Amino acid sequence: MSDLLTYSRDERVASITLDDGKVNALSIPMLRELHAALDQAEADGAVVVLGGREGYFSAGFDLRVFREEPEHLLEMLRLGATLCERLLSFPTPVLAACGGHAIAAGSFLLLAADARIGVDGSFKIGMNEVQIGLTMPLFVVELARYRLAPAHFDRAVVSAVMYEPEDAVTAGFLDRVVAPADLAEASAAAAAELAGLNAEAHAATKLRARGAALAAIREAIDAEFPAPS
Repeated sequence: MSDLLTYSRDERVASITLDDGKVNALSIPMLRELHAALDQAEADGAVVVLGGREGYFSAGFDLRVFREEPEHLLEMLRLGATLCERLLSFPTPVLAACGGHAIAAGSFLLLAADARIGVDGSFKIGMNEVQIGLTMPLFVVELARYRLAPAHFDRAVVSAVMYEPEDAVTAGFLDRVVAPADLAEASAAAAAELAGLNAEAHAATKLRARGAALAAIREAIDAEFPAPS
């Protein structure tokens, strides 16, 4: 357990729950802890259930870094980009349990997960970068091109349309929506079903099916957010 997230495991299912007490901003410390939690889940060979606090899955990258710490911006963006790439290629299934808002980089995590369950309510899901004056990173364009419904790609990426949960299913951010009180039970049932997959076949097929998208995302990350030399 940390001040930003918790990691727990029940047999073949690992739960990673974000809770910074606010909006689950993807700060550098949060992103580092997420990578470390995935390291543990990979070592445990566990299906991952990634969730947030009530009302917020994540509101995206920490905007304070953009405003006040530009010297750390590249590190934050690279950590977030490689997190998405890692989720998309993770050797075990990843389920996102979205209990509220998933905005900007929070919605990127939904696009990278294998299965996504949201909750009904007045929540916003989508990418507002263009609305707030940020050019969409190329890795996100490639991730969205792979995962969003074609009819919603331009609307979500170029026009910064924000979706309520049911519409987010149609767009491709979520797979289904349940009542808030049912999220834990629905997520547990879905994770158990995913745990029944053949692990080796799942990992190999995921890489085969997503190879072109992963290559494009990796190329975009290396071009826009090069690793420090």
